[in-house]
Amino acid sequence: MNREEATELILEAKKEQGLTWKTLARKVGMSDVWTTAALMGQIHMNEEEATKATDALGLGPEVAEALQNYPMRGGLDPLVPTDPLVYRFYEIMQVYGVPMKHLIHEEFGDGIMSAIDLTVGVEREEDPAGDRVKITYSGKFLPYKKW
Repeated sequence: MNREEATELILEAKKEQGLTWKTLARKVGMSDVWTTAALMGQIHMNEEEATKATDALGLGPEVAEALQNYPMRGGLDPLVPTDPLVYRFYEIMQVYGVPMKHLIHEEFGDGIMSAIDLTVGVEREEDPAGDRVKITYSGKFLPYKKW
């Protein structure tokens, strides 16, 4: 079974059982963003995590095995996302990416924020004018090496 087939089965089981990503994350013992990314095929799970996830979903060992394979990451197609919510992240980077790059360089020097050593959070922030989505990224700074 490949990752795409496993993801389809995961989404079907999640819907049939009325589970939320947060519930699945608690059962796996990881964050909701990490667990969702793993179950959507973007991160590989170890055997224990995959077994906890598939047990929670009522899925078999073939799905657990697929979750342990190393994925091909970043499968957005076409290059510019067309889903309105995902497109907004693209739009945010188009508008604020270069300013954030300048601010990071000013604060830390020449380097990058790791996407490997990264945590991501998604929270609801209540607001009288309409609830807000609060997204946080916390990535390790990696300076460019000189040699």
